[in-house]
Amino acid sequence: MHTRTVVVGSAVGLHARPAAIISEVAGDLDSEVLIGVPGDEAVDASSALLIMTLGAGNGDQVEVSGENEADVEKIATLVEQDLDAE
Repeated sequence: MHTRTVVVGSAVGLHARPAAIISEVAGDLDSEVLIGVPGDEAVDASSALLIMTLGAGNGDQVEVSGENEADVEKIATLVEQDLDAE
């Protein structure tokens, strides 16, 4: 299992828009990727609703994990970005 700890980059955290973008990408991956707040149970990154239940705000640390290192890196990179910026 590959795990990467990252800081949430979206200005208002992992709310609807960032969660939808992350879940769309995760849904297209060949492996399951999980996102979780350290110390809590991780959730499936392909579910926007589950991502939003984490309550992760801007600057919070989350762990991205999965069997495929490239898939973990892809989702971790998205989490680090400000997905609200246009």
